[in-house]
Amino acid sequence: MGAFEDELLAVLPRLRRFARALTHHAADADDLAQVTVEKALKARQQWQPGTRMDSWMYRIMRNAWIDTARARTRAAETFAPEEAGAHVANGGADTIEAHVEFGEVEAAMAELPGEQREAVALVLIEGLAYKEAAEILEIPMGTLTSRLVRGRQALAARLGEAA
Repeated sequence: MGAFEDELLAVLPRLRRFARALTHHAADADDLAQVTVEKALKARQQWQPGTRMDSWMYRIMRNAWIDTARARTRAAETFAPEEAGAHVANGGADTIEAHVEFGEVEAAMAELPGEQREAVALVLIEGLAYKEAAEILEIPMGTLTSRLVRGRQALAARLGEAA
């Protein structure tokens, strides 16, 4: 495999996390990740070797998600919730507790406005620098910072209630 394929494969787990943060549903996240990879493969000649593959892929994913959200709004499409067994734990008390905590964080993230959720996912979950996240979201650094502050406050308030 070449450099493009190697870097694409390396960023896949992070893409799936970002997709999950955007969509709130595992199946939708997998679909979004697949669409993103397909778009990247079709546009591979646009990627510049030596640049950040993850930033390029996050931008593709975000744009694909915006397109999907617009299409859903126009079509007034409704998706069924995940099946009841999707989050059944198969381990002991520690596994069950981890699933509960993850569910609480996931629920708190889902309540954030989309703009805050994107900022929180890129900076706090994916660990990107503020500048890089602002470039991906195509917003000024100050806007990113304010979205992060509001997102952190909302998450702290929500998770504080859950504790």
